Amino acid sequence: MSMDFNFFMNDVVRQARQEIGAAGYTELTTSEEVEQALAKEGTTLVMVNSVCGCAGGIARPAAAHSLHYDKRPDQLVTVFAGQDKEATEKARSYFTGYPPSSPSFALLKDGKICRMIERHEIEGHDPMQVVNKLQDAFEEYCEEV
Repeated sequence: MSMDFNFFMNDVVRQARQEIGAAGYTELTTSEEVEQALAKEGTTLVMVNSVCGCAGGIARPAAAHSLHYDKRPDQLVTVFAGQDKEATEKARSYFTGYPPSSPSFALLKDGKICRMIERHEIEGHDPMQVVNKLQDAFEEYCEEV
């Protein structure tokens, strides 16, 4: 049996992109798009997406379910580690003091990092634990909608 690895991975990447987009996150694929998005005033949640199991089984579901809360970020964006490399690198340049991590979440206010939820806080955890971490950050830094 022969399997076309690139075909398989393209399908996995496409599904991962669709899931986060359906949750309401805007995909940023260039460094210019990242700069424009993170220059906006207010709060921005950046989800660093990936194709690993903890992204699909924990991070993306948490990204979607965390939004069912009274306080939410003004803007929801995502970059895709390993796929949109320049956009991911540019986004990570805003995450001062944190090593590259994917999947991960960064909550920024007026372009400055407020809270980072790194891979080690996602992998091996229940999705609801990650939802609670996100909502705790929303409670502290975001306005009611």
